[in-house]
Amino acid sequence: MILNPLRVLIVGCGNIAGVFDQGRSTDDLPITHAGGYSRDAHFYLAACVEPNDNRLGAFVEAWQVTNGFYSIDEAFDSGSQFDVISICSPTYCHLHDVEMAFRFNPKAIFCEKPVTPSLVETEKLAYECAKLGIHLAVNYTRRWDPDISKLKVDMEAGRWGKLRSVVGTYNKGILNNGSHMLDLLHLLVGSMEIVKVGKPVYDYLPDDPTVPVWLEGPQDVPVYLACGHAKDYAIFELQLVFSKGVLAMEDGGMYWRERNVKDSETFKGYKVIEEGVRRTGKYPYAMMEAIDNIYRTIDNNKPLASTGATALAAQRICEQIKKQSSLR
Repeated sequence: MILNPLRVLIVGCGNIAGVFDQGRSTDDLPITHAGGYSRDAHFYLAACVEPNDNRLGAFVEAWQVTNGFYSIDEAFDSGSQFDVISICSPTYCHLHDVEMAFRFNPKAIFCEKPVTPSLVETEKLAYECAKLGIHLAVNYTRRWDPDISKLKVDMEAGRWGKLRSVVGTYNKGILNNGSHMLDLLHLLVGSMEIVKVGKPVYDYLPDDPTVPVWLEGPQDVPVYLACGHAKDYAIFELQLVFSKGVLAMEDGGMYWRERNVKDSETFKGYKVIEEGVRRTGKYPYAMMEAIDNIYRTIDNNKPLASTGATALAAQRICEQIKKQSSLR
């Protein structure tokens, strides 16, 4: 038993806060904040915030939360103290909720992405966190995906050879979901410049279209983002073409397909890509990895895998893409 577990406040009691895990088997890996904290003895779910009475009551009962509040302001007025605050409220509420979270002087804030709808507001909050010495973790989940971590190491070691090109497919908004893709590409490919932006696809919010875009990474590696349509189905996939083969992340990282080079059986003297193997991915481990990373950052100052700075880098390029697409 941990003698003094870190006290957690969850702001917003929707899907990613805990609902996605409610009713799932305890054998399943958690994919929500409440699910992650409840599996790690270093944390204690002390309170939650939710303005909807029915949702608040259901969340308190499902996760056995000690206190429920209708607003973060009410939680502050109660005199309660928290070590970690998860911001799972709607994105348009994040500015107020994070600013209120500062008043608790927590050790860490774990914020859903994007931090805010506005680059200026996100910069402000990231700056304030740094100034106050509060660790800011942003839930760009694939930075905690063990498969992505291994791929990063493999790429740096030359396991797949030279990176030739990248194609990503996403939908549901350049900031909402596209920022996930751009953050992942920053991690794997590095800094990128926009070459050309296509016509926006309005499949989510009026001010957050899904935008096709052509970018270039280091060594002029071409990176293409193609669009699906959110009303059809969810899609988040990535294909990396290397000199030694092709690697594809499918179904958001739930599966991976590896295809290596072989001699053609039909055309003598040519090399082709084999059919390959589709394997189950480790993306479901991401939330537990994130929670563990937050604990080790607080306990031993271990670097966070996803920070305000990395989130800002993704949002900056999202903002540039949105501005250029608005001129189409």
